[in-house]
Amino acid sequence: MANKAIHCFFLTHFLLQIAHTYARVPAIIVFGDSTVDSGNNNQMSTLLKSNFQPYGRDFFGSQPTGRFSNGRLPTDFISEAFGIKPVIPAYLDPSYDIREFATGSVMPLWKELEYYKEYQQELRGYLGNEIANVVLGEALYLLSIGTNDFLENYYILPKRSLEYSIEGYQNFLIGICGNFITELYNLGVRKLSITGLPPMGCLPLERTTNILLGGGCIEKYNNVAKDFNEKLKGMIANLNKQLAGIRLVLSNPYDILLEMIQNPEFFGFEEAAKACCGTGKFEMSYMCDKINPFTCSDANKYVFWDSFHPTEKTNGELKNLEIVGLDVGPNPHKTAQTRNLRLTHKLSEC
Repeated sequence: MANKAIHCFFLTHFLLQIAHTYARVPAIIVFGDSTVDSGNNNQMSTLLKSNFQPYGRDFFGSQPTGRFSNGRLPTDFISEAFGIKPVIPAYLDPSYDIREFATGSVMPLWKELEYYKEYQQELRGYLGNEIANVVLGEALYLLSIGTNDFLENYYILPKRSLEYSIEGYQNFLIGICGNFITELYNLGVRKLSITGLPPMGCLPLERTTNILLGGGCIEKYNNVAKDFNEKLKGMIANLNKQLAGIRLVLSNPYDILLEMIQNPEFFGFEEAAKACCGTGKFEMSYMCDKINPFTCSDANKYVFWDSFHPTEKTNGELKNLEIVGLDVGPNPHKTAQTRNLRLTHKLSEC
């Protein structure tokens, strides 16, 4: 009886949270790389980490969480904007369980589909099939891909560049992305926002490699980003026609981030060419540690936190781009009235 009472307490709290979430988004599920990872990387064997200070110094409690930023990520701000919660937990973080994941989670990049299927099973076990299917069907899914695939896997590691031309590699990634979205659709996903590439030639790390030419943006990389975003746009248009009931949108950060870099003062920044951490030219991960004497005192003056990732302030600005244009209304076959009746029925079991 005690266990059932505890379960009903948390279930009641969660269902009331759903009922009061505006824009009818009961949960936010995130797939992607280090730009959106909220801490899965801490539990994986990877070369680069960010679970130490000064990472997270402007996060709640000044805690490093594994986010590659001084604070929150765009996805955290999006969750808060939809009235859900101020941060989205990492699925592999052992300090959380399905009670916290019920309103959203960040799936690890490695074995994303396997973990998502596991998440679905856990959610159905926690909420029951009927309510869990409503949550999964009306959740907002965010997918961030591409930057690491180009700057690391193509331009640094020789295998892909020997195997593909740059256009061939773009098409290769578009194919992977389209297949991934189709698999998610077959698992019940209906509302998905896909984040395109930023002006990756303007990242501080890339500008540093361009020092012999004045340290400006590498336009070749920026052009690749623009071309890839156009291909994403075409893929999204095709999938919206092919997959009945899906609502795919492209969130393109290229223009707004380039505007921040070219006109930082307009957004309240002072520095866009270099990052806050260390010298701001090449440091990230372990080179961006608390003993580095060059790290800035106020990250809000900078567009970038380390040489690859934005500051919390920049992430807050990028959040607005993600939300604008999102059609997150309910599926016409799952009206709010039907959902509320189901939630009421579930509560009656307590």
